[in-house]
Amino acid sequence: QVQLVESGGGLVQAGDSLRLSCAASGRTVSRRAMGWFRQAPGKEREFVARITWSGSMTYYADSVKGRFTISRDNAKNTVYLQMNSLKPEDTAVYYCAASTTQAGSVMAYGYDYWGQGTQVTVSS
Repeated sequence: QVQLVESGGGLVQAGDSLRLSCAASGRTVSRRAMGWFRQAPGKEREFVARITWSGSMTYYADSVKGRFTISRDNAKNTVYLQMNSLKPEDTAVYYCAASTTQAGSVMAYGYDYWGQGTQVTVSS
């Protein structure tokens, strides 16, 4: 079993930055790709970013490319999402997830462990 706990969400103004963290416990996730997803009210959960198990490759949704950066510290079993130049449309609950593979996926069904989510609200 893997437990994932997100932190770092909050209320910020447009243009501000936030850094989300996802701490894993239980079984190690160092051999798994990790991803961040988000879900806004009334919308489906959508892919934000993913990072391969080694951290050598990262992938982003077009909507966040150039503004968000995903990273990981396998020694700490932690994944991060640095979010810069935040926009009101980034408002959502952000979820961390552990992939079933080393490469990861943009699809939610490619992940079998999920955190409880952390709220990010960006005011205009």
